[in-house]
Amino acid sequence: MTIFEFRNSNMKFLFYLFFFSVAALGQTDFQKTEKLFDSKQFTKAQDLMVSYVKDHPDDLKGIELLGDAYGHQKKWDEAIENYKKLVDLSPRTANYHYKYGGALGMKALSINKLKAVGIIGDAREAFTKAAQLDPKHIDARWALVELYMQLPGIIGGSKSKSLKYADELQNLSKVDGYLAKGYIYEYDKEPALAEKYYKLAITEGGSLNCFEKLTNFYETQKQPDKAIANMEAALGKHNHNALHYQIGKVAAEYNVQLDKGENYLQLYIKNYSAEDGVPKAWANYRLAQIYKHQKKKSAAIKYIDLAITELPNIQPFKLEKVHILKI
Repeated sequence: MTIFEFRNSNMKFLFYLFFFSVAALGQTDFQKTEKLFDSKQFTKAQDLMVSYVKDHPDDLKGIELLGDAYGHQKKWDEAIENYKKLVDLSPRTANYHYKYGGALGMKALSINKLKAVGIIGDAREAFTKAAQLDPKHIDARWALVELYMQLPGIIGGSKSKSLKYADELQNLSKVDGYLAKGYIYEYDKEPALAEKYYKLAITEGGSLNCFEKLTNFYETQKQPDKAIANMEAALGKHNHNALHYQIGKVAAEYNVQLDKGENYLQLYIKNYSAEDGVPKAWANYRLAQIYKHQKKKSAAIKYIDLAITELPNIQPFKLEKVHILKI
């Protein structure tokens, strides 16, 4: 090997070592950031990525994570700035347009309607671009379905365009297409069609999300008995303790099927774990409501006191006790 060959190979090795070290450092920072996201430590994630992006201003992954950190904190201006950088650096990446559009849309919701008009147009353009770049981008099409339904006609709202993207969703995923059409018809106050498509989504997919959409629809329509029946059907497929609470909640709120509501709430408390989401105090509060409806004053006081002891700063609990004492 000549001296030149030795030096050349040595430089290649050093370059490889340097590149590998930088890449490994980046991966470590990214992993730390994603762990911070998981634990909802968004400010720490932001600080880590601000430092990283300062040293690597064109690193797409770093910029994206920084934008995500701002988005999690609802710092929409900063999120928009970083997602716009991604769009400029990689204009043919659909997901960057989607995230940019999403941040613009959230910004529009946080300001007055007059100022929001121009921003909404940019958001729609970004979502449309994402859908064009990626024929299989489900989230972009969902965003367009919702955007076209929620916009007034005078600034571009259109049920027909919303249905067009719902059809595209249905071609990609029947479940998403049915849910999108359920959403469109519910929004447009056509409950029979909304119910039809939500039921089709359950038949096609049967996920917990499908059942939840139909349950929420029934609650919006003030049909608690149908909501309870749907949640019991969901329990047949998904053994989620949270459903026990939801059934009890509907029974308590609407003063229907009280014995059934009581049984499900007791089951929720018995099987409770932190993963269920709703603290036990809320189940005790719902039980107190049920006993109030049944004119069982002592039982109602017992459970509202349990709720207040567990979460003493919740105003509805204190207000409920006032109503119970008047029985």
